[in-house]
Amino acid sequence: MTADERVSIPIDALPQPVVRYTEADDRLTVTATNDAFGDAFGDAAAGTPIEDLLATLSASDSPPVDRVVRGDSVETTLSTQDGTQTYHLQRSVGEQSGPFLVFSPVERERASGDSVGIGTVASALTHDLRNPLDVAKARLRAAEETGDSEHFDAAARAHDRMEQLIQDVLTLARGDAVVQPEPDVDVAEAVADAWESVDTQSAELDSTDALPRVTADPGRVRRVFENLFRNAVEHGSTRNRTAEQSDDAVEHGSTSPDSQARQDAVEHGHRDGARERQTDDGSAAITVTVGALENGVYVADDGNGIPPSERETVFEPGYTRTEQGTGLGLAIVERIVEAHDWQVSVTESEHGGARFEIRC
Repeated sequence: MTADERVSIPIDALPQPVVRYTEADDRLTVTATNDAFGDAFGDAAAGTPIEDLLATLSASDSPPVDRVVRGDSVETTLSTQDGTQTYHLQRSVGEQSGPFLVFSPVERERASGDSVGIGTVASALTHDLRNPLDVAKARLRAAEETGDSEHFDAAARAHDRMEQLIQDVLTLARGDAVVQPEPDVDVAEAVADAWESVDTQSAELDSTDALPRVTADPGRVRRVFENLFRNAVEHGSTRNRTAEQSDDAVEHGSTSPDSQARQDAVEHGHRDGARERQTDDGSAAITVTVGALENGVYVADDGNGIPPSERETVFEPGYTRTEQGTGLGLAIVERIVEAHDWQVSVTESEHGGARFEIRC
């Protein structure tokens, strides 16, 4: 992450060791550290020069502070409380908190890992937050100028998107996939709760099969279904795209969002074999089906589906095929499923949409 990538995450929310510092008269001094830094290296007194701190921690040659400060990622071996560890040192800047150094363990980055690196966190925040933030600002300006209350609804939708993105980013950044299994968890109840908690718009839920009871973390299982339902709605429903096109039209000055929405409805219409059900505004709606497998459950939709060439990458952080998607929801699904020692895969549904199979 470069010095221009600005994030607003509290340093204690980051899983890596972090040192916040100030710059004055070409002198860099420590102002604060997070808990992860204390666990790895011990305390660092406020006022300690960054150069002295790194020299003290270094197990080999002291890392070049000037390279780190200008935004380069520098690899160095440091002495920790448990021995030695190789880290990538990288500078970041918070909009309100000022500059800080992030110490990312190399082994953690190279392994399949419990968390996503700071670069992925920064990329998700700086890129994906920008659009809904701009939409919210534009809608609030429009509300102030026109007094039309519908702009507040659009701003609220934008804020909901930002909140979901932040939750997903922190789940991945913290490696936050610890599960606390309970016996006899009712999957049908988790499905119903998840459907109620997600903005499913005009989508319909079809869940007539007798779903299993499993040993699982009920909150995490509900989160899996929430993300799968959200993915189905965002990627399969043209009504979702219509709302987003309308929001974006305010920001970009479009005078004909309806014509663009109609064009999108044609370009992204359901594939052959999909059930032709429409919303009140004429766009194609989807049906999401949850059913039982011999050793698990599946979630299928009759939307646009996922191309075979992309099915190996859908669970990677950042994968999305829509502007409104965070690209993190399916990565979290895989993280939670694997934490239960289950497996998840994706294929094509009966109606040409996506079908996610979870085998317990």
